[in-house]
Amino acid sequence: MEAEAFLITSQANVRYLTGFSGSNGQLIVTADGGIFLTDGRYVEQSRHEVPDIRRSFYSGSFSPAFRTACQELGAGRVAFESGHLTYQAYLDLSGTGVSLVPASGEVERLRLVKDEEERKCLDAAQAIADEAFEAITALLAEGMTERQAALALDVELQRRDADGLSFDTILAFGENAAEPHHRPTDRPLRRGDLVKMDFGCVVKGYHSDMTRTVALGEPPASMKDVYEVVRRAQEAGVQAVRPGVSGDEADRAARSVIEEAGFGEAFRHGLGHGVGLEIHEGPSLRRGGNDRLPEGTVVTVEPGVYLEGVGGVRIEDMVEVTALGPRVIPYVSKQLIVL
Repeated sequence: MEAEAFLITSQANVRYLTGFSGSNGQLIVTADGGIFLTDGRYVEQSRHEVPDIRRSFYSGSFSPAFRTACQELGAGRVAFESGHLTYQAYLDLSGTGVSLVPASGEVERLRLVKDEEERKCLDAAQAIADEAFEAITALLAEGMTERQAALALDVELQRRDADGLSFDTILAFGENAAEPHHRPTDRPLRRGDLVKMDFGCVVKGYHSDMTRTVALGEPPASMKDVYEVVRRAQEAGVQAVRPGVSGDEADRAARSVIEEAGFGEAFRHGLGHGVGLEIHEGPSLRRGGNDRLPEGTVVTVEPGVYLEGVGGVRIEDMVEVTALGPRVIPYVSKQLIVL
């Protein structure tokens, strides 16, 4: 990458490098310094979150501030995050006279390996999710709708001092659990239903992500069999999470269990993904994936089986890759819970 400076516009990457948690911030870095830019709403916030970097504030368009900052830094050729800059923003910045050089994944590669403080945040977010899961299982009752259950789960996450939700909670009853990313509806909970819950929360910018499938009353024997297949596949996937393993190898370890049970076509997504400042980040665990798992990264392991018109099962944990083997971030039981 032949450039005199690097413009970082991804908010997750800006936060990783500066600690800034606002919604609008850009960072231009050089070999011996840099400038953080934001608008007037964040003068005070950036003062205490970004104390060690020169700060500049602007109103209106970012491009004039970018031109001025590059002039001050003596940077006429600047790399930019090609995956995060919109085409319109690219056109605006191109009009400043600064030569733009596309770059991809530079900061994301740094973010793959989590340090001790990052791991503490991930552990704390998952601990909240674990407690919320224990609470919601005590609240599920016949006649409750998916929307009501999802709201109750969200409240349990927020009341435990989460900074926010990792994503819109996925909560599905019975046949709706056949949709991997089902949006809650007014479908009521009935005896014998499986309940699939995919949820998480944020602590200091770091996300948790977990999925559990439980049953209200005894489910059909066929779905109990599906649950056991997914549980064994998830355990195989967890055990495959080791330094140097490829995303394809980890995916294959879990997928082979599901395929051998005759449900291969019903596992419709990859095994997992990295998680941190973003709910989905590298590395990717998927069929044919070339990403290698470095020691210190945290990934999800989440196989599932989805049977149209019948229902589905997914089980998911966050797992840290360590030299001593996989470390499952604090979690609750993966045996089928019958309420």
